Order: sequence, then structure tokens, then C-alpha cells
Amino acid sequence: MTGANKGIGFEVAAALAARGMTVLLGSRDRARGEQAAARLRAAGGDVRPIVLDVTDPATIAAAAAAIEAAPGRLDVLVNNAGVAGPVGDPPSATGPATVREVLETNVIGVLMVTNALLPLLRRSPAARIVNVSSGVGSLAHHTDPAHYMSGLPASATYPVSKTALNQLTVQYAKELRKDGILVNAAAPGACATDFTKDLPFTITRSAADGAAIIVELATLAPGGPTGGFFDDEGIVRW
Repeated sequence: MTGANKGIGFEVAAALAARGMTVLLGSRDRARGEQAAARLRAAGGDVRPIVLDVTDPATIAAAAAAIEAAPGRLDVLVNNAGVAGPVGDPPSATGPATVREVLETNVIGVLMVTNALLPLLRRSPAARIVNVSSGVGSLAHHTDPAHYMSGLPASATYPVSKTALNQLTVQYAKELRKDGILVNAAAPGACATDFTKDLPFTITRSAADGAAIIVELATLAPGGPTGGFFDDEGIVRW
């Protein structure tokens, strides 16, 4: 999985390892990835660090080659890596380079990693792909006057990227349904992590709380949903 050395990604890795899965812990920084993997191994998990920057084709190719060598297939891909972009800048004050930077990680990075690892996923008898999205990617939330997200400051970066990621999830699900690969988007909710530390309000939800829906979708039984958007309360409106 990508972006797994801390926060929600780390908790997903911990939960999957606790279920007996071999976890390939992806991290842009080699040292941080090795430290995170060591913590999980100390708790009894089979966790192996792997350098993976979703914006760097060379590390993506190297990761795919390493997985090809051992174990030779991939059962679950969790696309968790993401960036927030500037907080508080309205669309009228946001330059195209800023939007491109966020989309490069949150959407294009998911595309590149998924495509590179798809041959390995096809070797699994029951592959699962989980794209970590956000409730702020819901158009329904932002256009519903009764929903608190309709009152959030306008932004051309993070919410836009997660809406695009949701659509990408649907398109992969359409393509891969015939192969039995289930592809879903997860909304873990705002959790107390480094990702949200600069927000102007206090968050008490833990990273482990947010990880739960991702783990659930990563371990769906055959015949489970595909092409959906879920949080821990059920279906999220697009």
C-alpha cells in the first residue's frame, strides 16, 4: 500500500498484518518506511518496507519489479498516499501549478501505481483495490444546504482531486468487474493525524477509526460490492 509509514496508512498496514497478511509498506522515504515496518514486525506482523513515490515512475517500476520477484502476486492494493494542497485558498486565488501538483499525487499517482501493479493483481484469486478518498469529494455533500460541507470554504485542490478519484474508481471497477477484482473508494473521515494538524478545529477521531472502512473494503468476500463509495456508516452519496 502507498503512504503507509504513518497516520491512517500505518493503521491499515497494522490491521492487515494482524489478520495474517504479508504487508508491503510503501513510503516515499526509505528510513521512515523501514522504521514503520520495524514497529509492526515487533508486534508480530509480516511487514516489509518498499520505497514508493506515486509521482515517480522509477520507484513505481522498481516496486512492481520487487513484488514480481517475491511474492509474485498482489492480493490487495490500497492507494492511500495523498496531499492536501493549500488550505483556505479559493479557486479564484489558486494557480494551475498548485492544482496540477495535487492532482499529480491524488489522481495521476493512483492511475500510475494501479496500472503498474495490475498484472500482479490479476494473478490473485480475489484481488481488491481500495482508493482512499474523502467525504469532501462528494458533490452531494457540497450541494446539500443541510450538510456541513456545503459551508466549507471553496477550494480547487483537495476536494476536486477526491471527486476525480471517485470517478476513476468507478471506471476501474467497470473495467475489472469481469476479472473479479473489486474496486472501491473509502472515506475514512477526518482523523487526528499530521494530515489534519493544521486545520482550525480539533479532531478527536483516531487514525485507527479511519482505517476500519479501508480494511473492510480490502478484505471483502467474493461477490462484495464494487464501484462504490463507502464510510463506516455505509454508502456515501457521490
